[in-house]
Amino acid sequence: MTRFEHINPPTIPAPFSRYSQGVVVKSPDRWLHISGQVGIPLGGALPDSFEEQARNAWRNVFGLLEAAGLSPANLIKVTAYITRASDVGQYRTVRDSMLGQVSTASTLVVVAGLADPRLLIEIEAIAAD
Repeated sequence: MTRFEHINPPTIPAPFSRYSQGVVVKSPDRWLHISGQVGIPLGGALPDSFEEQARNAWRNVFGLLEAAGLSPANLIKVTAYITRASDVGQYRTVRDSMLGQVSTASTLVVVAGLADPRLLIEIEAIAAD
């Protein structure tokens, strides 16, 4: 029995890309709330490109999932903050390539800036097991 039910009802607009409008968690035992992860890799050198920062942010999310004994399939909700509207398409491409067939509830927000002006993306997430 799957513990997650992806909800995309016909009574509201369909998702704009591959994500679920809502995800129901059935009888969760554990929840993992992942703080905002930015595009800095373990070595600490922030890349200039949005794509590499986005991939690094996702790798950091995945590292937290793994440390908790979870996988991307356990993701329930992802919220991404990007600083340039021109990166929306690139964000979706990177997200889809990193998540594969995982379809979480998802929000993407374009913001004026993050804690460091060199940061182009921050991703926070919620997972359940």
